[in-house]
Formats: sequence, C-alpha cells, structure tokens
Amino acid sequence: MDKIKDFISLISDSEKIVLVSHINPDGDAIGSLVGMKLFLEENGKHPQVVVPNRFPDFLSFLDEQGSIMAYDSSRDAADSAVNAADLIICMDFNSLKRIDALGDAVGASSVKKVLVDHHLMPDNIFDITFSDVSASSTCEVAYYLIKEMTACNGDLKGMTLESGIAFYTGLMTDTNNFANSVRPQTFGMACELLEMGVEKEDIQFKVYSGFREQRMRMMGYMLYENMKIFEKEKAGFMLITKELKEKFSFEDGDSEGFVNLPLNIKGVEVSGLFTEADGYIKVSLRSKGDFSVNRLARAHFNGGGHERAAGGKIFIPVEEVESYFLSKLEEYRHMICCTESGRQ
Repeated sequence: MDKIKDFISLISDSEKIVLVSHINPDGDAIGSLVGMKLFLEENGKHPQVVVPNRFPDFLSFLDEQGSIMAYDSSRDAADSAVNAADLIICMDFNSLKRIDALGDAVGASSVKKVLVDHHLMPDNIFDITFSDVSASSTCEVAYYLIKEMTACNGDLKGMTLESGIAFYTGLMTDTNNFANSVRPQTFGMACELLEMGVEKEDIQFKVYSGFREQRMRMMGYMLYENMKIFEKEKAGFMLITKELKEKFSFEDGDSEGFVNLPLNIKGVEVSGLFTEADGYIKVSLRSKGDFSVNRLARAHFNGGGHERAAGGKIFIPVEEVESYFLSKLEEYRHMICCTESGRQ
C-alpha cells in the first residue's frame, strides 16, 4: 500500500510522463502501455508512449491516432521525450537490455522509474516495482494495480472502456487465448472486463483475423517445409532466414505465434523459433509440462523469461543454429538429470 501511495504521488507531481516497453512489442506490451496511458489521460495527464521498434499491424486498432513513437524510426523525438520526462513507467520487461538502444536513454535519465511487470528477477534499477510473476500478463498486473490505486485514492478516476479493451487484448494474447499461464484472477479480470462492455469477439477478430495474406502463406510454408521435429529430443525447430523473410515480404509481427505450433504435436515438449537478424539470431522458446525454457534461455541463449515462454539472442552463423539448439538441449537435459540425481 505504501508503494501504491508513492506511485500515486509521483503521478500527481509529474507533468511529463513517458511509458516504455520492450523490443518487438507484442499484445501484452502494447495493451498494457495503452491501458495505462488512457488511465493517466483520464486523470488529467498527457503521457507519451515510446517503444524500441514498430509493433505488428494487427494491434494498430489500439493506436488509431498513431501516437505511439518507435525509437528506431523517430530517435531524436523519442530522446527528447525521454530527456524531458519527470517520470518513466516501464512495462512488460525486467531489464533495460530488453529495450535495446532505448535503454541507454532511459538508463541515463535521473528521474524516478516505476516498473509494472510479470517477468522473473527484475533488475534493481527501478525506484518502485510492481511485479507479479504468477500473473498471466503485465496487463493483469496493471489492471489490478489500477483497481488498488483507485480504491486507495477516491479522487482518481477509474478505467474507461477503451482501457479495458487494451488490457483485454494483452490478457488474451499473452495467454494464447487463455490456454497458458492463467489463474483464477485471470478469469476474474476477464469477467469484469466483459461486464464493463468489452466485446471479446471483436477483439479476437481484429487480432487473429487481421493478418496479411503473405503472413498466412508463410505460416503454411513454415509448417510444411520448414518445421523439423526431433523425436529423441522431444523438440520442434523452425528457422526464419533473411532469404525467407524476403520471399514472404516479412514484416515485424508476422511470426507471432509460430513458436507455439510444434507444441501441438504429440510428444513435443519444447519448441524453438530462430529468426535471423543483422548480427544476431533472435530466439523464441516455448514449452509444456515441467520443461523450463526460462532456465534454458538463461543458460544458453543470453535471455530468459517465464518457465514456459522465454527468449534471447545468439551470435552464431545461421547455418549453425540447428546443431547449436540440439546440443544445448542435450546439455540442459543432462544438467537437469544430474541435479535431480544429486537431490536423491
């Protein structure tokens, strides 16, 4: 409660608030940013939202005015906004490394920084941290935080329907349409948002039926030609090269959800999607059961995340990615086996 009161005080005393989130922002990142932005606007503030790069087009309905600033294409304006800020609210990431070049500007700022997040082991650079690793999403953390803030201070206005739409979008996408990482509070939030007037079918249509034709053709290609299943390792593997990106006119967000596809196959416990970028390979990992891709990502892929959803980067030639993935899976399973044997 003291942290909530301190946060309310910071908001009250701030005139230039900046909201930031992670690179390759997804539904939870954009949903939590927009939901918080609208809540602040409802209470007389004029926050600016900055993300490291452009978010997928299927989320554009949450930013119809185009007010969200992408750091990679509007660096000067974004630097000016961050430098002028008297409060920075960080959402859906646990380390400045997760916001790439934007992290330098945020890290250099001397103003108070507040974290709202649900990832493991947040950095200690934040002045106030609201983090719940058991929550389904940052949208869930932000939703219940705002409820507590309005209950604590009767002068604060609550959430609007537009905020609810943004929060529901992040809730829905980060749980893979309520299939993963849910708890009773997750469904409680969804029920309250539906009672508020959120139209879930409309949001589902905009998110899951708004893809480009080339994206859909790419997904078919990935399943038929690209996906590999390794029965011994109980693993699925997909690799998006630069050539493949060119073939399908790849845009940011086109591969959203691809990494989950191999997990629908019986016997597959872990899935890896590797995407070639300039100077590195982007890594997305998913799992089911007791397999911790968070530990795998931290140990071998310069990243981390949740127990069954994590990511990172590797700096190796693209032709070595498959063998690297398989070797690290073997190392990881051996390590787990030795650890469990030692406990016995």
